[in-house]
Amino acid sequence: MDGFVRVPVREQDPKVRATNFGEVCLGYNKEEAMKEAARCLNCKNPKCVQGCPVSIDIPAFIQQVKEDNVEGAYQTISLSSALPAVCGRVCPQESQCEGQCVRGIKGDAVSIGKLERYVADTAREMGIKPAGAKEKKGKKVAIIGSGPSGLTCAGDLAKMGYEVTIFEALHEAGGVLVYGIPEFRLPKDDVVKKEIENVKSLGVKLETDVVIGKSVTIDELMEKEGFEAVFIGSGAGLPRFMNIPGEQAMGVFSANEFLTRSNLMKAFDENSRTPIMRPKKCVVVGGGNVAMDAARTALRLGAEVHVVYRRGEEELPARKEEVGHAKEEGIIFDLLTNPVEIHADENGWVTGITCIRMELGEPDESGRRSPVEVPGSEFDIECDAVIMSLGTSPNPLISSTTDGLEVNRRKCIVAEEANGQTSKKGVFAGGDAVTGAATVILAMGAGKAAAKGIDEYLSNK
Repeated sequence: MDGFVRVPVREQDPKVRATNFGEVCLGYNKEEAMKEAARCLNCKNPKCVQGCPVSIDIPAFIQQVKEDNVEGAYQTISLSSALPAVCGRVCPQESQCEGQCVRGIKGDAVSIGKLERYVADTAREMGIKPAGAKEKKGKKVAIIGSGPSGLTCAGDLAKMGYEVTIFEALHEAGGVLVYGIPEFRLPKDDVVKKEIENVKSLGVKLETDVVIGKSVTIDELMEKEGFEAVFIGSGAGLPRFMNIPGEQAMGVFSANEFLTRSNLMKAFDENSRTPIMRPKKCVVVGGGNVAMDAARTALRLGAEVHVVYRRGEEELPARKEEVGHAKEEGIIFDLLTNPVEIHADENGWVTGITCIRMELGEPDESGRRSPVEVPGSEFDIECDAVIMSLGTSPNPLISSTTDGLEVNRRKCIVAEEANGQTSKKGVFAGGDAVTGAATVILAMGAGKAAAKGIDEYLSNK
C-alpha cells in the first residue's frame, strides 16, 4: 500500500511551535522528495496541470525530481512560476493541482506542493537562477505593486525581453507576502526576499516608497516617463468591519493591521520600535486563511485565542491544513457564533464581546446555507483584544486618480479575465485589485495572463 500513501512531511511539534515564529513545516529532504516523486503516475492527460492556475508542467518537474535533476526541475517550474518557493508553501494545492491528481482517487494525491517547495529550496541553496530573455524588445512596462500578481507579471515580461519597473508603495517589496502571511508559514529573509531577488535577476527594476496616485499617476507614467503599458497589481489592503456597537474601542484591530505590524514591522520582537499589544485573551472574527494567520500570531504572542465564525466547520473557508495546525496549537473554535457587540471599560479598552448562536438555514443562490440567529442565545466572551478578519477591498486611490479606469460597485478595477485589459488603453490589471481578496496563486495566474495580454498589445501597437 506504500504507493497509495504520501510520504509524511516533518513539522515542528505543536507545543514547541506555538511559542515561536519558526517555520511550522520543515519540508522534504532529498530521499523523501525522490520517494514521493516516485508515486507520480506520469499521466498522459495530466489533470494536475489543468488544476494549476499558472499551468506548471507538473509531471515533467516531478520526473526530474525522480532523476535527482533539481536544476532541470527548477527551470521547468520557472517557465510558468516566478515564485515556486512561495507557492510550495501557501498555495491551496488540495483544491487545485492535488485536487485533480489521479493518485487521489484511491489513496493520497501526490504531494505536489511539497515537491515544488523542495525543488525551489534546493535550487536556492545551489545558487540556481531562472533563465532570462535572450533578446531585448526596447519597450518599457510599469508594474504597480510588488505582490504575487505584480512579481509574476514582471517576471514573465522580463523573460519576453521587456524593460520592466515595479513601483511599490511600502518600504519593502513583496506585498501580501511580506505584510500578510506570518513568518511561521512563509519565512521572509530565506524565502520571500530570495524569490524577489530571482525576479530582479531577470533585469526587473524595483522602486519602493512610490505611492501611485500620490507620488506619480498612471497617466504621468505613460505620458511623461515613456511606459507603453501599465499593469495594476496593487492588491486589496482596505479592511472591512462589522459596524457593530463598540467596534471603535481600543484593542480592536483589523487582521490587516495586526498582521502587517507583526510581519512587516516585526512588532512581535520585544526590541521592536513599533511594538504591538500582547493580548491575554483574544477573539478573532472570521474563518478564512487570514483569520487563521491572525489567530496563530496572537497565540504566539501569548494569548488564549478564540476563533468566532458564524458557520460550521465544514463551511470554514480556510485551508484544512491551516485549521488543523491551529487546532493542534490550542486555538479554540467557537463555530455557529456571531458577534453582536464589543464592550469596553471606562478608559475605552476592550473587556469582552457579546455573541449570538447561529444555525444554518436554507441554501442561497450559490448553494451555501445562510446562517440565521437563534433568538435568546446571546453569551459573552471576556477578552482584551478583538481582531476582525472579514475580508478586504482595493484601496480606491489608484482608480480615483486615473482617467478612464472603470471600477465596479465594490471599487474593484474592471478587467478582462483572459488578458487583464481594463477600460483604459494600455492599462492592465489583475489579482486582488480586480477580484477582491483571493489566494496568492490566483493572483499569480492573473499576473501571468496580463503579461501575455501586454505582450500581444505591444506587439500589435
